[in-house]
Amino acid sequence: QVQLVESGGGLVQSGGSLRLSCEASGFFFNFADMAYYRQTPGNQRELVAKITSGGKITYEDSVRGRFTISRDNAKNTVSLEMHSLAVEDTAVYYCNAFVRLKDYWGQGTQVTVAS
Repeated sequence: QVQLVESGGGLVQSGGSLRLSCEASGFFFNFADMAYYRQTPGNQRELVAKITSGGKITYEDSVRGRFTISRDNAKNTVSLEMHSLAVEDTAVYYCNAFVRLKDYWGQGTQVTVAS
């Protein structure tokens, strides 16, 4: 079955950096669009960054220039490099795979940015 196992996250000071990684299994990774979403209490999950199977990348406006999404098809892994983190980036971050017209989610990892 599809599994997305996330790592990274944690507590960082404002202006700091973190790296999130997501290891995928149970599907043909090369053909899947991968993304990171984030969610704060009481709010909907929002798209942070997406990388398609063809390598096309999109970013949410507030993270463009600070975050970088990448994928390693040989390792079935997608990563999110986050720099210049701000308090507003505090959220639970979720890895997402869009496979055969269905969304799959990782377990989520907490990112907390302290002022």
